[in-house]
Amino acid sequence: MALNKVHVKKGDTVVVLSGKDRGKKGKVLKVMAQDGKVIVENVNMVTKHEKPSKKVKQGGIIHQEAPIYSSKVSVYCPTCGAGRRFKTEILGDGTKVRKCVKCGEILGNQK
Repeated sequence: MALNKVHVKKGDTVVVLSGKDRGKKGKVLKVMAQDGKVIVENVNMVTKHEKPSKKVKQGGIIHQEAPIYSSKVSVYCPTCGAGRRFKTEILGDGTKVRKCVKCGEILGNQK
Protein backbone atom coordinates (compact mmCIF):
# COMPACT_ATOMS: atom_id res chain seq x y z
CA MET A 1 0.00 0.00 0.00
CA ALA A 2 1.39 3.42 -0.96
CA LEU A 3 1.91 6.11 1.66
CA ASN A 4 -0.50 9.03 1.65
CA LYS A 5 0.94 12.54 1.54
CA VAL A 6 0.23 14.22 4.87
CA HIS A 7 0.76 18.00 5.02
CA VAL A 8 1.55 18.14 8.75
CA LYS A 9 4.58 16.87 10.66
CA LYS A 10 5.10 15.68 14.21
CA GLY A 11 5.55 18.70 16.48
CA ASP A 12 3.53 21.13 14.31
CA THR A 13 0.91 23.30 15.98
CA VAL A 14 -2.39 22.81 14.16
CA VAL A 15 -5.96 24.14 14.24
CA VAL A 16 -8.95 21.79 13.87
CA LEU A 17 -11.15 22.90 10.96
CA SER A 18 -14.28 20.77 11.44
CA GLY A 19 -16.01 18.44 13.86
CA LYS A 20 -16.80 18.62 17.56
CA ASP A 21 -13.37 20.11 18.36
CA ARG A 22 -13.51 22.83 15.68
CA GLY A 23 -11.27 25.80 16.48
CA LYS A 24 -9.11 23.96 19.02
CA LYS A 25 -5.36 24.36 18.76
CA GLY A 26 -2.89 21.61 19.62
CA LYS A 27 0.46 20.00 18.91
CA VAL A 28 0.72 16.98 16.59
CA LEU A 29 1.84 14.00 18.69
CA LYS A 30 1.87 11.34 15.97
CA VAL A 31 1.39 11.14 12.18
CA MET A 32 -0.07 7.98 10.65
CA ALA A 33 0.70 8.44 6.95
CA GLN A 34 -0.74 5.08 5.86
CA ASP A 35 -4.17 5.99 7.24
CA GLY A 36 -3.92 9.73 6.49
CA LYS A 37 -4.57 10.51 10.17
CA VAL A 38 -2.89 12.46 12.95
CA ILE A 39 -3.11 12.48 16.75
CA VAL A 40 -3.36 16.01 18.16
CA GLU A 41 -2.80 16.93 21.81
CA ASN A 42 -6.11 17.38 23.74
CA VAL A 43 -8.25 16.96 20.59
CA ASN A 44 -10.78 14.15 19.91
CA MET A 45 -10.53 12.80 23.46
CA VAL A 46 -12.05 9.36 24.05
CA THR A 47 -12.75 7.41 27.22
CA LYS A 48 -11.16 3.98 27.53
CA HIS A 49 -11.93 1.47 30.28
CA GLU A 50 -8.74 -0.36 31.33
CA LYS A 51 -8.47 -3.54 33.36
CA PRO A 52 -5.50 -3.80 35.71
CA SER A 53 -2.57 -5.52 33.99
CA LYS A 54 1.22 -5.55 33.97
CA LYS A 55 1.24 -2.40 31.81
CA VAL A 56 -1.47 -0.58 33.77
CA LYS A 57 -1.20 -1.35 37.48
CA GLN A 58 -4.22 0.76 38.38
CA GLY A 59 -7.25 -0.03 36.23
CA GLY A 60 -10.06 2.43 35.60
CA ILE A 61 -11.22 5.05 33.17
CA ILE A 62 -8.51 6.60 30.99
CA HIS A 63 -8.94 9.66 28.76
CA GLN A 64 -6.73 9.66 25.66
CA GLU A 65 -6.48 11.25 22.22
CA ALA A 66 -7.90 9.41 19.21
CA PRO A 67 -6.71 9.95 15.61
CA ILE A 68 -8.46 12.39 13.26
CA TYR A 69 -8.10 12.77 9.50
CA SER A 70 -5.29 15.11 8.46
CA SER A 71 -7.69 16.92 6.12
CA LYS A 72 -9.54 18.21 9.20
CA VAL A 73 -6.49 20.14 10.48
CA SER A 74 -4.53 23.11 9.20
CA VAL A 75 -1.03 24.22 10.23
CA TYR A 76 -1.14 27.22 12.59
CA CYS A 77 0.75 30.34 11.49
CA PRO A 78 1.87 32.35 14.56
CA THR A 79 2.19 35.58 12.54
CA CYS A 80 -1.32 35.40 11.04
CA GLY A 81 -2.78 33.93 14.23
CA ALA A 82 -4.84 31.33 12.35
CA GLY A 83 -4.65 28.06 10.46
CA ARG A 84 -3.12 28.63 7.02
CA ARG A 85 -1.88 26.76 3.97
CA PHE A 86 1.89 26.40 3.60
CA LYS A 87 3.99 25.93 0.49
CA THR A 88 7.42 24.32 0.24
CA GLU A 89 10.22 26.49 -1.10
CA ILE A 90 13.91 25.84 -1.68
CA LEU A 91 16.15 28.65 -0.46
CA GLY A 92 19.36 29.80 -2.16
CA ASP A 93 21.53 27.56 0.03
CA GLY A 94 19.45 24.50 -0.97
CA THR A 95 17.43 24.06 2.25
CA LYS A 96 13.72 23.26 2.04
CA VAL A 97 11.42 25.44 4.13
CA ARG A 98 7.67 25.72 4.59
CA LYS A 99 6.29 29.21 3.97
CA CYS A 100 2.86 30.66 4.84
CA VAL A 101 0.90 31.37 1.65
CA LYS A 102 -0.75 34.51 3.10
CA CYS A 103 2.02 36.32 5.03
CA GLY A 104 5.20 34.64 3.73
CA GLU A 105 6.45 33.70 7.22
CA ILE A 106 8.81 30.70 7.33
CA LEU A 107 7.66 27.95 9.71
CA GLY A 108 10.08 27.71 12.65
CA ASN A 109 10.61 23.98 13.28
CA GLN A 110 12.75 23.09 10.24
CA LYS A 111 15.35 20.33 10.22
